[in-house]
Amino acid sequence: MSLAIGTIGIIAFTLYFSYRGFTDPRFESRYLFSPIHILRNKQYYRLLSSGFLHVNWIHLIFNMLSLYSFSSRVELGFGLGTFLPVYFGSIVGGNLLSLYLHRHHDYRALGASGGVCGIIFASIFLFPGGRIYLFLLPIATWLYAILFILVSFFGLRRQLGHVGHDAHLGGAIIGLLITTILHPSIVRRSPVLYVVVLGLSAALFIHLYRSPLYLPALNPFSRAYWQNTWTEARARRRARRKRLDDETMNHLLAKISHSGMESLTASERRQLEAISKRMRESRRIH
Repeated sequence: MSLAIGTIGIIAFTLYFSYRGFTDPRFESRYLFSPIHILRNKQYYRLLSSGFLHVNWIHLIFNMLSLYSFSSRVELGFGLGTFLPVYFGSIVGGNLLSLYLHRHHDYRALGASGGVCGIIFASIFLFPGGRIYLFLLPIATWLYAILFILVSFFGLRRQLGHVGHDAHLGGAIIGLLITTILHPSIVRRSPVLYVVVLGLSAALFIHLYRSPLYLPALNPFSRAYWQNTWTEARARRRARRKRLDDETMNHLLAKISHSGMESLTASERRQLEAISKRMRESRRIH
């Protein structure tokens, strides 16, 4: 029985890298996706390194199971020369879309979903006519591809959940484009689906370019206006809390760096745990 060595190697490294992030907040902070660090400090490695970090074990295991389910077939069928460029290119491509959309935002994210989505789309076009099981229900891969584009865009515009829909969408499209460069025959095999997917994607990207991620002006007499006002007030409270958390975290990390973990008082340890938990919950997952 053949083994997908490249896939297994990436999963093993991602498990190690994510575990380091789970146990060391400074390690995670150094490698996660952050537009301000990428653009201001030119830490471009974060475009790739964030794909090896995850929020928790559930997030990590789900992404790695999804990766193995699709990438092993791609690797065994078309080799590392297809699998590796698609996977890494999709992580970077998904993060580049996030970087563009959130270049003016205080935004943090982590996870391998951009790469996983790229591999899924590569698999859909390299092995046309198949099925994907979604919540235990079989769905044709062509329908999944179209629904994925639409749902990701809707989630992105609505900012649904702590999910990086932009990285999912960008990763899927970049994965498809890289696969096309490596295997142009996929266009002939699924011409209608190919045109529909790229056409929808182009239309959505144009819309995002013309309508960036900001809230439109609202009627002050409408219910939506007051909902928006409440949302902005909550955002300000969160921003104040984040500033306080950052100041406290910097103080505690400096103390740990100088005198070791044992130098923290019981109260300071509780503060460190509470702030680490809030920071983890606030991050978008890919």
